[in-house]
Amino acid sequence: MGKNVERQRIERVTADTAVRDRGCQMSAHHFHSCFELYYVEQGSVRFQVGGCSCELAQSDFLLIPPRTFHSTQYPNERCVRSTVYFRPQDISRRALSLHSDPDSVFSRPQIIHTGRESQPQFIEILSRMTKEDRQSDAQTDALMYFYLQELFLLLMRCCRDRWELPLTSRPNEQVLSAAQFIHRNYMHPISAADIAAASGFSPNHLSRKFREAAGIGTHEYLIQIRLQHAALALASTEDSITQIALRCGFSDSNYFKDVFKKNFGLTPREYRRKQQESPK
Repeated sequence: MGKNVERQRIERVTADTAVRDRGCQMSAHHFHSCFELYYVEQGSVRFQVGGCSCELAQSDFLLIPPRTFHSTQYPNERCVRSTVYFRPQDISRRALSLHSDPDSVFSRPQIIHTGRESQPQFIEILSRMTKEDRQSDAQTDALMYFYLQELFLLLMRCCRDRWELPLTSRPNEQVLSAAQFIHRNYMHPISAADIAAASGFSPNHLSRKFREAAGIGTHEYLIQIRLQHAALALASTEDSITQIALRCGFSDSNYFKDVFKKNFGLTPREYRRKQQESPK
């Protein structure tokens, strides 16, 4: 579950592997200040990326450039996925020069299909990266850098197909400012006018630009961020549902329950029970 709208502001390569159950909506629309490389080891996932929808299957990668709004859903089956976060300078010039189109390799979101026969190699590298990231000692920075070069080179070797995703719009600074304002103030009773004032746009102009960049409007985005934090609180605290609803910016607990079920397919109580029953 994302901790904030601009989730990753990294100083080195980082990696993580996790399991997502069917019906899970792990991330409200958010963006990173770095690149995200997402790999499906098992199952499938549905992405909204910069206003475009796509579905990834087993052995697919998705490369997401910085400051690109995206969100994930797991509507079909259990999914095992890995994510790697890195900056442009974390890919060596030598590795980049071997790419067929080095000038555009990181310019747009793209799906990269590698084929299941190469899965053991990718899983092994990603497992090492995840383990090393958790260990985090004096050698970790250098090892993660070299693991990323290995991953990037193997990705070029095993690439079967690559599809660039169209972006309806790249978010400008005003749209990003609005998203950051929502993240910082989701727990308060904020209005469309408040969000617009933080961006420097009029409410109507911001709503149009925000929808172009994220695929949803500012109000929907605010609700998603509130739900994201509420789901985390349900899974990690014993606070009452009403307490969580109020703390996450919902003034009406009945409305919170309705919108939560609409988005997660479960009531808040059912969601909490399922999280408690899940193996840690």
